Amino acid sequence: MKDYYNILGIAPAASADEIKRAYRKLASQHHPDKGGDTARFQEIQEAYATLSDDTKRSQYDNPKPQFTGFGSNGANFDFDTIFNMFGADLRGQRQQHPRVSLWIELIDAITGGPRTVSLQTGNSVNNVEINIPIGIGDGDSIRYPGLAAGNDLIVTYRIKPDAVWRRDNTNLLTERTIDVWDLILGCDLNIQDPAMRDFIVHVPPETQPGAVLRARGRGLPSRKLPGDRANAPAGDLLIKLHAKLTTPVPEEIKQAIRQLRDQ
Repeated sequence: MKDYYNILGIAPAASADEIKRAYRKLASQHHPDKGGDTARFQEIQEAYATLSDDTKRSQYDNPKPQFTGFGSNGANFDFDTIFNMFGADLRGQRQQHPRVSLWIELIDAITGGPRTVSLQTGNSVNNVEINIPIGIGDGDSIRYPGLAAGNDLIVTYRIKPDAVWRRDNTNLLTERTIDVWDLILGCDLNIQDPAMRDFIVHVPPETQPGAVLRARGRGLPSRKLPGDRANAPAGDLLIKLHAKLTTPVPEEIKQAIRQLRDQ
């Protein structure tokens, strides 16, 4: 059994707030969007999902005892081992929760909403409807109770790379190339966010190439975690500026630049 406390780097007596703080720190450090390992990130999520739920944590802290003394060497067997020895599943109605991976677009993580998922059950295919949580992250897993023939359906979300916007936690980053004169004199940029909404970003005069403009609160909504009393604020849109020089440059402008350079 995995040591969830060790995975989160906390003591077994850690409070709910300590568990949440440890999770947020590790999830940020190991998020795949920041170059983290997906398996490590999912392990952190698995540990948090168990330890943040009082019922699951109690079951984890107090596992069912194993039978001892079976066999000539007194080896220990858990229930699965005993059932497998007889070549039959004597557990009757033990639930097996199906898992599926679902690829979605960045806009789906921003807006959320319903989505139909096809499940293969034996020789038949059944369609079920799930609701994509707003702010879902790449690699996040959500449990949907009772959707798979009475069993829970566990969906792991994967977010396709976007052609324009790159995700950094809840911030969304894009790059724009503008004329060098607009950097010098200042201008207004018309930006279209991932939800196809237009807005204006002001470029101040004498802006350096490589500068990053910020549109606060227009990024990805934060996903509400278990135990949160309110939603965290949305992220920001970040626009990194690059310069281009439109040619030919008029001779009078070049002359003025020479005079300024030689002063």
